Amino acid sequence: MKKLSAITCGAIASMTVFGSANAFCPVCTVAVGAGLESARVMGVSDVITGLWAGGLMLSLAAWTSNYMTAHGIRNRLLHLLNYIIYYGLLALIYVLPAGHPTLRFGAVTMWGIDQFLLGTVVGSTVFFLAGKWYERIKAKNGGHAWFPFQKVVWPLGALAITTLIFWMIIK
Repeated sequence: MKKLSAITCGAIASMTVFGSANAFCPVCTVAVGAGLESARVMGVSDVITGLWAGGLMLSLAAWTSNYMTAHGIRNRLLHLLNYIIYYGLLALIYVLPAGHPTLRFGAVTMWGIDQFLLGTVVGSTVFFLAGKWYERIKAKNGGHAWFPFQKVVWPLGALAITTLIFWMIIK
């Protein structure tokens, strides 16, 4: 993994505007984590890696938030703190010594924004909106998905399509 820093502000601000999020399934979280690690190992652009990092952080934070709700923790500030902690941990990438020159904030930019930060904000937003889209489809379909594992396919598919779009922009 590489960069981050102002992601804490940008991504968390966007998540608080959207309201409370429902957790994504553990399969989504593991799949996004595997996609993130694979991207870093293969030397993929920071913006694409950021997309998957944003999806992973949102998934983990939402999962934890649902766990908190299930165990009687309904305080919105604690739920917000949960998101701040997850994105703050990701922001440590900019602070921790790494010994690689491209790990500095702003070293690689796209449209004047740090690539990893841009990717994380876009990835978190896309992952969140895909999850909400799935919930809407399910509600309109009498509480059932259109097909098996749609809850997994929708957010991961949205991240994959967004990855393809950014890859075409970069190339």
